[in-house]
Formats: sequence, C-alpha cells, structure tokens
Amino acid sequence: MSMQVVGVIGAGVMGSGVAQNLAQTGHHVLLLDLSETILEKAKQEIQNNLRFQGFFKRETPSDNPEDVLARIKFTTDISVLREAEFAIENIVEKWTIKREVYTQIDAICPPSIIFAANTSAISITQIASATKRAPQVIGTHFMNPVPMKSMVEVIRGDRTSDETIAATKMLLTQMGKDCIVVNDAPGFVSNRVLMLTINEAIFLLQDRVASVEDVDRIFKTCFGHKMGPLETADLIGLDTILLSVEVLYESFNDSKYRPCPLLKQMVYAGKYGRKSGQGFYTYK
Repeated sequence: MSMQVVGVIGAGVMGSGVAQNLAQTGHHVLLLDLSETILEKAKQEIQNNLRFQGFFKRETPSDNPEDVLARIKFTTDISVLREAEFAIENIVEKWTIKREVYTQIDAICPPSIIFAANTSAISITQIASATKRAPQVIGTHFMNPVPMKSMVEVIRGDRTSDETIAATKMLLTQMGKDCIVVNDAPGFVSNRVLMLTINEAIFLLQDRVASVEDVDRIFKTCFGHKMGPLETADLIGLDTILLSVEVLYESFNDSKYRPCPLLKQMVYAGKYGRKSGQGFYTYK
C-alpha cells in the first residue's frame, strides 16, 4: 500500500525539510504550523532549496519546483489532519508542548493513522502515553538537511506494533531512505552519544583548552568526520542542543549530561547557529 497523504506538524527547519522530501517523492503534504508567518518562511526556504536541486543529486518524480510546491498545503488548520494517512511531528523539544499537541491530534485524526515523532531526545514511550493509540506511535529521527540524508533512525516504543514499524519502513522507502530500528531510551543511539560529545566540546571551549576551529579540525583530520562537533551544533541549532541535553539530564539524572554554562549563555543571547546567523561561527 502506498501512502499518499502525509501530515507534517511543525514547519521549522526539520519540518520543512521533511515536507520537501515527501513532496519531491510524489506525496501530498499537509504542512501545519501556528502562524502564517512561519509557514511563509518555510515555503520560501523550500523554494530556495529547490533552486539548488542539482546539488542534492536526488532522483525524484519531478524536479520542477512548481510541481513540488503544488503538492504541499501550507495551513494553520489542525483539522486537515483528518485527511492524513501518516503524521510526522517536528515541534520544539519540550514535553509539555508535545503532550498538548499529541492530545489534540489524537482526538482529530482517523483511527488508522500512525504518529511518527521526529524528536531529538524525548522517549517515544512517553510520547505514546499522551495518546490512545500507543501501538501506532513510533520515532522517526531524520537527519538535517532531510532531503540530503538517506538514513533515518527509527525508534520502537514499548508498545509500538510490528505493523507500525512495517508501515513506517514502507513510507521511508517511498521517500528514498533507509532506516535503522533501535529500542526506546531518551536520546536513542545517535543523540545520546552526539549531544554528550557536543556538550563536552563546548566545555573544552569554555575551559580554553582549544579554539573553535581547532576542536573541529581535530575531529575532521584525526577521525575523518565531515564536520566537527561545534560545526554540527551550529547546523542542528544550539537551542535544540540545549533542550536535548536538558532532556537527557532530567531523564537519566546523571551529571555527565549537565548542560555547559557557555551553551546556555549562547542560547540566551540568541546565538542559535546557522538559523540565527551566529553561533560558534558567523553565517551570512
């Protein structure tokens, strides 16, 4: 069975990337957010990305930007999710906000729909507890930028069914992606390791052990990483990094996840990385 209509909740960097990827692979997308301003920014971002389609080197049913955009409905009306066969949530990494959203969509969406949480660190089992359909809740941790990344970390919650996993794999295949299925724990595999690494790299900077450039250069030249941890932090967004580290700290009650004070200071100053134009590096 081919899923044709997919709801995407949250039109930020990740949500707009997921929507673009879906539209490029022939799906009809319902892209939902709170304001027209956010949706207009997402539309502009997708248009800009499509102008550089040749750099993505993706095989898609249509490379025509107008055709891709025509398959995305930008809306603030949550009731459109009644039309969706699958929903992917990409909102801020705060449990109180996620819980409210899942309660709302659980009451609106058809019984057969699957909820996929594109979350950085929050437990999928915890997210499922906010719904009456725990077997149909799964984690789909996409990587940024979504249209260019072929692998997705899929997280099985405590009650996620085999049918939900199979349907999720099918949708990801339709999107041109592969996946690795892991069991549920805060941060999963990727971010439980990555967030700790980034946070420790920021401590190194705070302690004046090395410069931003040298920290990143060591990881790229010694370990063959394409990006260093501080470059990666700027790409993800320092606000998202802080929220994710706070989730890990609260979830495990382990001091090794204590957020670096410098990270907090930069977020409070609005230095989020690429999306704000200033993080550990400056972006035009």
